[in-house]
Amino acid sequence: MPQFDLGVLGGGQLARMSIQAAQRMGLRCLALDPDPECCTSQLAPVIAGRLDDPEAIARLVSQCNRVTLENEFIPAWAIADAFALAQANPQRLMPGWDVLATIQDKLLQRQAYARYGAPTPRAVPLQGDGREAIEAIGFPMVLKARFGGYDGKGTRYARTPEEFEALRPQWQEGWLAEAFVPFRRELAAMVYRSPHVCGAFPTMETVQTNHVCDLVYPSGVDASEVAIAAVEAVGGYGLFGVEMFEQEDGSVLINETAPAQHGPLHPGLGRCQPVRDARAVGDGPALDRACGRRHLYGEPTRPAS
Repeated sequence: MPQFDLGVLGGGQLARMSIQAAQRMGLRCLALDPDPECCTSQLAPVIAGRLDDPEAIARLVSQCNRVTLENEFIPAWAIADAFALAQANPQRLMPGWDVLATIQDKLLQRQAYARYGAPTPRAVPLQGDGREAIEAIGFPMVLKARFGGYDGKGTRYARTPEEFEALRPQWQEGWLAEAFVPFRRELAAMVYRSPHVCGAFPTMETVQTNHVCDLVYPSGVDASEVAIAAVEAVGGYGLFGVEMFEQEDGSVLINETAPAQHGPLHPGLGRCQPVRDARAVGDGPALDRACGRRHLYGEPTRPAS
């Protein structure tokens, strides 16, 4: 019989918030983090181990009824291997590693949306000399790393054949090409989904500065139907942040989806994002919603004395 109700892969601030919410619900929690003195250790026991080490993950899995993750960068293959090592039921994990594997590959994300009929820019793999991508997408186009990109990292723009050629040394294999979207503004919404309940936080408008989300406030529109379709398309259960583009005609396209509590939607962290995360993972009832927030970024100066 597992000793803990909920295991969290990661011990940073988002894991801490989820554990705080889970503990208020009476759940016993355990975390895995490379740093045994991570901020989550102030609230719950922490297993010291790498988040890409199947054996370390298996130690957590074997002790927990349910397992979730702090962010989308924990390798899906490591989690799958860990569950095999622990001989644990894969249904304990939310979201499942198959969902995580789809989300971690931006091309697989786009293909999942297209199969489901959810609105999203067309995307194709960048292969060989790129000729097929040029014929399929045309110019201008967006080039993206399939794995690991965020906050503008791993994203390039090619407006002409000359710009495309200049970027060739960067993309090589492992990138995708997608249609450029001349969006009016960027939107985002948090979606919570379990086998028995599904819903979304209010749709927010996000303002980026140097590709990093700087300002978030109510958008005045409801794009929850599109956001929920994104999560349904990848088969996800749990809490997801969905980023979207609003076009000039008011239609909305899905940009990308990330599992767990999400940066552009940090306003919800002050209210009930962590609670919904814990309730979705635990298949509990939903709660109320609504908010806005400005992000403040600090620069390191010197060690505290």
